Amino acid sequence: MTLKTNEFKDLILDEERALYAIQDAMISHCTFDGPADGESALKESADIHVSDCDFRLRYPFWHVRNAQIENIRMTDTCRAALWYSNQVTIKYSHMGGIKAVRECEDVTIENSNIVSPEFGWLSHRLTMKNSELESEYPFFYSTDILLDNFVLNGKYSFQYVENVEISNSHLDTKDAFWHSKNVTVSDSIVKGEYLGWYSENLKLVRCKIIGTQPLCYAKGLVLEDCEMIDCDLSFEYSDVNATIAGPITSIKNPRSGHISADSIGKVILDDNQLADDSCVIEVRDELNKEEIQNSETYNENILNNKDVPVQET
Repeated sequence: MTLKTNEFKDLILDEERALYAIQDAMISHCTFDGPADGESALKESADIHVSDCDFRLRYPFWHVRNAQIENIRMTDTCRAALWYSNQVTIKYSHMGGIKAVRECEDVTIENSNIVSPEFGWLSHRLTMKNSELESEYPFFYSTDILLDNFVLNGKYSFQYVENVEISNSHLDTKDAFWHSKNVTVSDSIVKGEYLGWYSENLKLVRCKIIGTQPLCYAKGLVLEDCEMIDCDLSFEYSDVNATIAGPITSIKNPRSGHISADSIGKVILDDNQLADDSCVIEVRDELNKEEIQNSETYNENILNNKDVPVQET
């Protein structure tokens, strides 16, 4: 087989650091696997194009600079695939293995599927489009994230992130956006428990929010034209400005701002309110006001936006 200089094709590579520090290289139709069980196949490489390859060994892309990666497959044995790398683009690929991306910069992932329990930690300028991710702790302590047409099946997602934009996405996750700062989610479904606690400047626009006890202890919280489904005990101790299309199951002790909804199942303003609470709660639809007036939890002062305690029944 005759290959051009720095072209690697149709090879099986299992040695330790098989293509260590390779520069200006084309790698295609290769399999990184075998009895030698070598690690760090492309460590310290730069200006590489990798396509149609299978990666089954650990740590292939550490300290990599300027890599174009297309149509590759990483199994669950390909642990910690991208660490300390920058200017990497991945397209039409599958990434498996724990800790797939960590401490990287300027990474773009498109049209790909990822299964990685700890994904995207401590990374900066991470873009994902038309992709799916299954992860237990995704995006921990990362910044400057852009997600579009993104599907997430996660648990403890987006903790301590900063400067995030998410659009046209479906997030099925628990405890998302805790301690996050400067996050905007638009035209998306956000499903989970205890959404956005301790967040700062979290903004949700035209989103469908599903799940118990959302958006508590938040500062600078904004909801614009959102739906809230099965959202009980919402906004506790939060500074919030919200316009809700449709009903809210219940609101409990919001701190400040303004909440407007078509209907509210229950407003709980109890003895645990903070002394300086000033949130205004408004029910927009007169028909819904009539329904509340006929309910067991009706209190006239709530409909007049007065902060009078209503005990939970």
